[in-house]
Amino acid sequence: MVVARILVVAIIGLLCSSSFASALSWYATEYMFVFGDSYTTDGYNVSAGINSPVPGYTSSNGQNWVQFLTSTYNQTAVKTFDLAYGGATIDGALVPPYQPTVLSVVDQVAQFNEYLASRPAGATWSSTNSLFAVWIGINDIGNSVGWTNITRVEFYGTLMDRLFSQVEDLYSKGARSFLFLTVPPTNRAPLFLQQGPEAAVQMRTDITEYNTQLIQSVRTFKSKHPDLDTVTMVDTQPIFNVLLDEWQTFGFVNVTGYCTAYENGTPTPTDQVEGCAPVSSYFWLNSLHPLFTVHNILAKAISTALSGYPATQIPT
Repeated sequence: MVVARILVVAIIGLLCSSSFASALSWYATEYMFVFGDSYTTDGYNVSAGINSPVPGYTSSNGQNWVQFLTSTYNQTAVKTFDLAYGGATIDGALVPPYQPTVLSVVDQVAQFNEYLASRPAGATWSSTNSLFAVWIGINDIGNSVGWTNITRVEFYGTLMDRLFSQVEDLYSKGARSFLFLTVPPTNRAPLFLQQGPEAAVQMRTDITEYNTQLIQSVRTFKSKHPDLDTVTMVDTQPIFNVLLDEWQTFGFVNVTGYCTAYENGTPTPTDQVEGCAPVSSYFWLNSLHPLFTVHNILAKAISTALSGYPATQIPT
């Protein structure tokens, strides 16, 4: 509907106003390397061969933001190496994941170094045609939210140091264009709403602190390396919050819960079971993961930010 389209334009404007970019155009990007967690993974396994098929496993019951960004909101072909892994944290030694086999960002960067940094056949990327994207922190915050033996400000500082040691590693291998995404308002996900208002408020506080430190770390990284090309910082909070606040306008039937029959995915993105609305009309597929409809809008906003319409230089 018209109102929904207007709101999409508005939230894209909000997101872009907090995005910082410089030179490399999104439409000139030929390679994209992605690091993150379940919001980002598509099941690709680089250790099986850099040109191995992509299973397309996502947490969104359809395409995720990376897939929409590189197949719907691109004007030229973008070859994507999505190294993200479901359940990932920055470093499993700092925040253990839900299973010890989960590949952290540290592990994902190690995979990049082993298989892709040398620019082998099938991945002949260069500093001037490649974008490196990082979206991490959901599980770092969520898995440590109940810890009482840390000071959040100091601990998140430790996480940022570890994360940007990996970013520096990528820089040392030739990466010059980066995309960073803030942690979305997962305090509004059913997982934390079901735990009561205190849990949701604590999550919101922790997310705010984490994102504040992330943004400052990006600024520091940018000021440290004047030869960086594009550095884009996208704040996911406005888009999620507008969609959640204006849920009826966007056609969502529920933004605080989900249909348990759908929580592990459905055969098609439009399935419906008795007693529930169609799966595509929910915001949350399960207790923590938004559906592909949300990823689609996010990807559109990111493509706008990457294209520099408008964009603001990171202050030095």
